[in-house]
Amino acid sequence: MIETDVATITEMLKGFALGFGLDLLGAVLILVIGWWIAGRTAALVRHSLKNAKFVDSTLKPLAASIARYAVLIFVIIAVLSNFGVETTSIIAVLGAAGLAIGLALQGTLSNIAAGVMILILRPLKVDEFVEAGSVSGTVVEITLFTTLLKTPDGVFISAPNSQIWNSAIKNYSRNPTRRLDIKVGIAYDDDVDAALEFLKNLVASDERVLKDPEPMSFVANLGESSVDLTARGWVATSEFWPTFFDLTRKSKTELEAAGFSIPFPQRDLHVIENAETASIAKPAAKAATKPAAKTAAKKPATRARSTAAKSTTAKKTPATKS
Repeated sequence: MIETDVATITEMLKGFALGFGLDLLGAVLILVIGWWIAGRTAALVRHSLKNAKFVDSTLKPLAASIARYAVLIFVIIAVLSNFGVETTSIIAVLGAAGLAIGLALQGTLSNIAAGVMILILRPLKVDEFVEAGSVSGTVVEITLFTTLLKTPDGVFISAPNSQIWNSAIKNYSRNPTRRLDIKVGIAYDDDVDAALEFLKNLVASDERVLKDPEPMSFVANLGESSVDLTARGWVATSEFWPTFFDLTRKSKTELEAAGFSIPFPQRDLHVIENAETASIAKPAAKAATKPAAKTAAKKPATRARSTAAKSTTAKKTPATKS
């Protein structure tokens, strides 16, 4: 009786192991093949939209990602079905899991919502230079969760979409033209009107500066050591930085060549001495001579140096009294 039960249990275990093993093998094959198909589908979508002019370049990587994740969802459902799990149960489990995951990953899901809003309203696009909050750079790609940027010095930045969306976005590439300000300081003795006219002509002489609006120049500030002038013009956005660098260099070299001076930062100090400060300075001068006399008595080798200090102090004292 016992041998019969053991044999029956052994046959049942063999049948279960064989069936489960085949199911497991089939699930692994479905998962591997489905993963490969998902990657190929994403690559196919990306390649199909590569030269499509009717689709914005910002949407192309996102469409490829959505296609890949959609295939993976069907693959997971097929794997679970291979183990005998009913589709209705799968949908119920996915709904419950989605609710739990949504509550646990509110911040992550907010990145998806922010990414959708960015793609709908288009405050930034691929290849545009933007500044949002604490990050700035050229937009490389917008994914479901993050926005990828590249800084001018080649640093890679991956910023969450929610951080980009919840910040004020400055898009430096969206408008076709940008205003250019060239700032330079001249000495107070220079002719301000002549310098303003010279700067205005300097900016207007550059072919990249637009004629409309017309370039202008004005006194921006009266600084501590210079009169600060600003020459203003408008250029195409793509020519902004080359024009800015060239005109900044020329504003220094050609202003000096024309006889204007660009002063160093400096400050004039005027010391006013009255009777009260002179009476305070006199005891201080006497106190300073006493240690020098003691040092001279202790160290004969430095007598000439201490005597020189005495004579200097003696010369300065009458000047203080006067």
